[in-house]
Amino acid sequence: MDELSNVRISRRDMLIVSALSATAAHAPVAARTQADTPTPAAAPQTPAPVTASVTLHVNGRQQTLQLDTRTTLLDALREHLHLNGTKKGCDHGQCGACTVIVDGRRINSCLSLAVMHDGNEVTTIEGLGQAERLHPMQAAFIKHDGFQCGYCTPGQICSAVSVLREIKEGIPSHVSGDLSTAPLLSDAEIRERMSGNICRCGAYSNILDAINEVAGSQP
Repeated sequence: MDELSNVRISRRDMLIVSALSATAAHAPVAARTQADTPTPAAAPQTPAPVTASVTLHVNGRQQTLQLDTRTTLLDALREHLHLNGTKKGCDHGQCGACTVIVDGRRINSCLSLAVMHDGNEVTTIEGLGQAERLHPMQAAFIKHDGFQCGYCTPGQICSAVSVLREIKEGIPSHVSGDLSTAPLLSDAEIRERMSGNICRCGAYSNILDAINEVAGSQP
């Protein structure tokens, strides 16, 4: 019995010694591996945004904003002035949903920085008319069902108002054959000038009817 106990103890001791030896053998390798691992470089710090004071005359009211210089006019209107009538569609200047009127000319507000328009007059769909006193173009769009989902409608209306002003002022388009011909107005002319405003619902014929009605009522 004593001999068997001695055998068990000897085996246990041998296992302990083997485990300690294996640990000792690998310890230097682990230490070298840690020493050879390069210390990760500190993450670069993001520089603070550059801001500027921008004064916009929006829908007849002066608005002074402190903006990141990278802020688009569209985001200044929507996020800072909460004029959500101007829509963000493609955000690449391809759909026209963000069209507003700046100093009498329509622009895609998603492609223009707010700081570029310091001191400018900006008219959004909210500035054209209100529910109790609609702009003639707004009323015509409603009459002729010039929209379905309505997402593109603010940009369509702002663009349509500008199109009639452009035609009246004799500003050419790719369709204009003779700028001396008055009035410079046709369905093809309107379609060409409105081609930057996409209606995914396909209400184009009704939009054309609305624009023609307003054009016919103007002196």
